[in-house]
Amino acid sequence: MRREALSRVELLQGTLDLLILRTLLAGPAHGHAVAKHIQRTSEDLLQVETGSLYPALHRLEAKGWIAPSWDLSEKGKRARFYRLTPLGRKQLTAERSKWEAFSRAMTLVLNPADQGTQ
Repeated sequence: MRREALSRVELLQGTLDLLILRTLLAGPAHGHAVAKHIQRTSEDLLQVETGSLYPALHRLEAKGWIAPSWDLSEKGKRARFYRLTPLGRKQLTAERSKWEAFSRAMTLVLNPADQGTQ
């Protein structure tokens, strides 16, 4: 597909948690940095809107998967940074396994061995 044809990819339900957990595996980050990391590493195909990101961060915090702390951003502004907790690391492993199984299933359905059933 040409890049021009792809405006952006809509996130599937439940994938935002996985993307956030994976992003925080590299270390603590504030919300804007999390969104930018996801956008940059997906080659601009995924864009996380503020209205989705912050509720997701609060949900992950409530589950104990991430923990917040206040610090200064690279621009010197006070920002809430999030870090992955040990429970979050376990959840990341579980979510990644589920995603890999789902991805494999989709590949099998979209590319069946019997090409006559397209």
